[in-house]
Amino acid sequence: MSYLQEYQSSIDDPASFWAEKAKLIDWYKFPENILSVDEQGIERWYADGELNTCYLALDYHVENGRAEQLALIYDSPVTGQKKNYSYGQLRDEVARCAGMLKALGVGKGDRVIIYFPMIPEAAISMLACARLGAIHSVVFGGFAPPELALRLDDAKPKVVLTASCGIEVNRIIEYKPLVDEAIRLARHKPQNVVVLQREQAVASMNGEGDLDWADEIKQATPADCVAVLGTDLLYILYTSGTTGKPKGVVRENGGHAVAMKYSMGAIYDINPGEVFWAASDVGWVVGHSYIVYAPLLQGCTTILYEGKPVMTPDAGAFWRVISEHQVKSIFSAPTAYRAIKKEDPDGELAKLYDLSCLKAIFAAGERLDPPTYDWLTRTYKLPVIDHWWQTETGWSIASNLWGIERMPAKPGSSTMPVPGFNIAILDDEGNKLGSNKQGFIALKLPLPPSCLTSIWGDPERYKESYLEQFPGYFATGDGGYFDEDGYLYIMGRVDDVINVAGHRLSTGEMEEILGKHPLVAECAVIGRSDELKGQMPMGFVVIKNTSDADNSSIIKELIQMVRDEIGAVAAFKEALVVARLPKTRSGKILRKTLRAMVDGDEYTIPSTIEDPAVLEEIKALL
Repeated sequence: MSYLQEYQSSIDDPASFWAEKAKLIDWYKFPENILSVDEQGIERWYADGELNTCYLALDYHVENGRAEQLALIYDSPVTGQKKNYSYGQLRDEVARCAGMLKALGVGKGDRVIIYFPMIPEAAISMLACARLGAIHSVVFGGFAPPELALRLDDAKPKVVLTASCGIEVNRIIEYKPLVDEAIRLARHKPQNVVVLQREQAVASMNGEGDLDWADEIKQATPADCVAVLGTDLLYILYTSGTTGKPKGVVRENGGHAVAMKYSMGAIYDINPGEVFWAASDVGWVVGHSYIVYAPLLQGCTTILYEGKPVMTPDAGAFWRVISEHQVKSIFSAPTAYRAIKKEDPDGELAKLYDLSCLKAIFAAGERLDPPTYDWLTRTYKLPVIDHWWQTETGWSIASNLWGIERMPAKPGSSTMPVPGFNIAILDDEGNKLGSNKQGFIALKLPLPPSCLTSIWGDPERYKESYLEQFPGYFATGDGGYFDEDGYLYIMGRVDDVINVAGHRLSTGEMEEILGKHPLVAECAVIGRSDELKGQMPMGFVVIKNTSDADNSSIIKELIQMVRDEIGAVAAFKEALVVARLPKTRSGKILRKTLRAMVDGDEYTIPSTIEDPAVLEEIKALL
């Protein structure tokens, strides 16, 4: 079937399309209600179906002849450790972890907070919760205590699972004091904190409900899978909210399992037994979807990597992992590829490894700017697939569907809508815009399986945040346009469009132009306040390590490039060369924080920031 046939079929009759895709997984009870509407008026998928996500990810494969196949590879350059798990071994480890949780009173519907570094126990804990029908909420290891406390109060977990420490390149971060402080700050007190002791830093066990992971696992009785409904929750994943209170995005078991299984073949063209690597973190949605769940649902081998794209030990780290473990496709954020580009602009380190196994490079998490796309394709001579998705959807909204029909790529575009996502470009009034006209990107309801159906504990906030701006649509918060061929271009968050003397200009477009300069490794453009014009663009650029050029001459060239491509209307006259850009741990540039800093507004340092010292460095330059 061609892409257009597959897509049209999903739009013309969503219920029939997703009933067919539901057959891809092994239900305990196949759903009769494929698409229904709940008491809140929200569409739900597979409401009366019964399944267990952990069974589908592990036990199903063990029962069907894959017990000896490699399921999970743990590769940790920061500790020098590696460990492999077959499907049979991983199933046994998960069953024992589930037994430990069950002994602590965790059952169907209970919440468990998982606060781990990138170690196997993170994935094991997630799958163990799924096995019991409990709801996990993974919080990125090392998050600040006040942020963790907010999540404790919102999710009200029965148990917290954590490790004694995490390792950031060459720095040890002790987790237990952070957890203790979060519990002190929180109104809700979990019943137990189970601590996995790592040799790099041993935690003191001083809390009333503190337990040692090794002791508890040793005495646990393996637990069986518990049947849950298609609409029962698998997890809560918090994403930042505009009010300062994090939003708990919820994911349902049925729709999630179907979408994950479908996407591995349709989008990534990955078959059972092949090796897939999402170079992300389990604290983010990419880690949930494509480190843990989707590859295992598909019967693949997945990689859990405790390291960075650079510095562990160098910018050849990704290529070493790919070559050593025979990875067919890698998926990471553009910022990771730009970090490699900055350290190794000619791709010399990749030449040290046999990369004949690698067939495609996927990017998502932020816009893949054309200069980075061009660099990747030119340097590594491989197809580069940009795809766009959000925490809220749990999988790709637009992509080149590598497993259905391979479309010609267009730099800067995430290609076309994924089946099930009916994308519209709307103006301020909710009217549809024609091709090559920028507007708000909205998704016509019903959303396909796996998308959020509420905010944890706050259905009204879900409606206000996503459904009220454009009735009948889900507002993504991103802006962009379709070109004349139906290719979708994401230009960034709607608030990244600036208004210069009445002209609406995309900072994403300006970043694209700056990124074309041969000496620019990375850049960000913000709109700073201006009394005369309302806003004026300001650029922040990181220069490649190989450059010894004069910064002032580079800035002049950048200003001229924007003038040449957009015109004087862009009023781009100011750029600052910085050593590095402030980013979240997932690699997103903190443009909002930069904007507040430049404007002299109050701002809080986000808990998600990778290194707060970057802000001080930039502040000193302003």
